[in-house]
Amino acid sequence: MECQIKNICCIGAGYVGGPTMAVIAQKCPHIQVNVVDINRERIRNWNEKDLERLPIYEPGLKKIIEECRGENLHFSNEVEKNIETADMIFISVNTPTKKKGIGAGQASDLKWIEASARKIAEYANGKTIVVEKSTLPVKTAEVIKNILEFSNVDQTKYKTQSKSFTVLSNPEFLSEGTAIKDLENPDRVLIGGDNEESIKALVNIYLNWVDETKILTTDLWSSELSKLTANAFLAQRISSINSISALCESTGADINDVATAIGADKRIGSHFLQSGPGFGGSCFKKDILNLIYICNHYGLNHVSSYWIQVLEINNWQKKRISNIVVNKLFGTISGKKIAVLGFAFKANTNDTRESAAIDICKDLIEEGANLNIYDPKVSLSQIENDLFTLKTNNQINYPIESTVTICKLIIEAIKDSDAIIVLTEWEEFKHLNWEEISSLMRKPSWLFDTRSICDLKKAKSYGINVWRVGMDNEKN
Repeated sequence: MECQIKNICCIGAGYVGGPTMAVIAQKCPHIQVNVVDINRERIRNWNEKDLERLPIYEPGLKKIIEECRGENLHFSNEVEKNIETADMIFISVNTPTKKKGIGAGQASDLKWIEASARKIAEYANGKTIVVEKSTLPVKTAEVIKNILEFSNVDQTKYKTQSKSFTVLSNPEFLSEGTAIKDLENPDRVLIGGDNEESIKALVNIYLNWVDETKILTTDLWSSELSKLTANAFLAQRISSINSISALCESTGADINDVATAIGADKRIGSHFLQSGPGFGGSCFKKDILNLIYICNHYGLNHVSSYWIQVLEINNWQKKRISNIVVNKLFGTISGKKIAVLGFAFKANTNDTRESAAIDICKDLIEEGANLNIYDPKVSLSQIENDLFTLKTNNQINYPIESTVTICKLIIEAIKDSDAIIVLTEWEEFKHLNWEEISSLMRKPSWLFDTRSICDLKKAKSYGINVWRVGMDNEKN
């Protein structure tokens, strides 16, 4: 008998859980979708009448929330209640890198995964399909299965039905900034499992809008490893092109021309060949560290060394850019004002996790610069939280408040600055008024374009010195 899914519960209302469940609710109006989280402020923001205050910014998300919220899409802190009524439960909680203990600095911390599994074991009723949505180490499904099957739960209060669980892996392959488009028209949907009935139930949900040819089914372990590997390969491409950007600057080649030429090769393709300040986001670094840990665990030290280099190039690129700014400004930026345009790790998201901007700003602060930071979507409190950790970690020895100003307008950030550094590829930074900007800056003024999006010729025509990643800046 085919399993009919009527109620879905998603544990975790973050960057994956919120948008994913919103799209499922929109495409499956016959299914009630409940997104739960213990974070009360996050849930309050998801329920805000003012849709501009949603906790996540993604193009297209606001429209779906407006359409489905209160109909078949609900956000609450009622974790136990919604687990009890769910036919299918998605686990979409955070899996940060461990900070201490075995595997510290590399292995994923699975405490929230385990906590979710124990909640499900205690409160679920009847047959329940549990779906891994978080990015997880290989064999995590085994841990979840053991908890669900062997948790010491008092069964006496469940008089009318017994419990049974199946576990599936359904990793997300979203790119922040295009997450809704990725969900609505995915390259592939990957489902790993060993129970045909449960797999079919999840496949049927996606068939409401995804072509069957895009739905791939595998075993659990292949599905879990595919997610880690996909992120590692994407990060590798970014580190590779960034390493060549430095070579271009030294040899007179242009990284944009090189990327276009190699991207035209159908065996390589053009995606993720844009040189920049380094990759960020919640997944790339974390997943590569996890991959390194797994490789070392199985004695594959040469493999782990390979992936370590991807991270080292990424860190080197950020430090290299910071050093270039200092060197171009006569070897010192102490007391100088620098306008930082962009703080999110990429455009069209308000996510700052592992953003290259954080490390570059840290370097500039440590050199004594005064920073004016502007980002169109990242909140004042988020920037403060990301930068104030510098002070709490004792990485600087003077008050950060006197060195950083968060600005609401681009012009406010640029006024009286010695230099502008573009760190996020927001569309509005492509169309800056260089005539006006040049009149507001202190001379000699500099533009550091780490995203290759600014009109350098126009900036130069108004007397601004320019530097762009991956270009012979002495020649141009």
